[in-house]
Amino acid sequence: MIEVEVVYALPHKQIKVTVTLSEGQSALDALRLSNLQSQLPETDLLQLEMGIYSRLLDGRSSPLPADYVMRDGDRLELYRPLQLDPNKARLLRAARKKKRK
Repeated sequence: MIEVEVVYALPHKQIKVTVTLSEGQSALDALRLSNLQSQLPETDLLQLEMGIYSRLLDGRSSPLPADYVMRDGDRLELYRPLQLDPNKARLLRAARKKKRK
């Protein structure tokens, strides 16, 4: 048996759940066993991007969540969608700064 953390950060709080898994279980198994969905019924957690210690499970540089085998001590992170694209935010800040001058 292994222990992993499943975390989801909201603007005002962080939800962290420790889950005990059998060896060989995936990141999706950890998410399902965390029971976070019951705490966040308005959010479809399976649609969110996921990562292990900030390394995105995207199927390109890392396996997909269904294929990633969790290891003891891993931290599965669920990422909220961005409210605003960082490039667009930078352009808006620059425009505000220019307007003030």
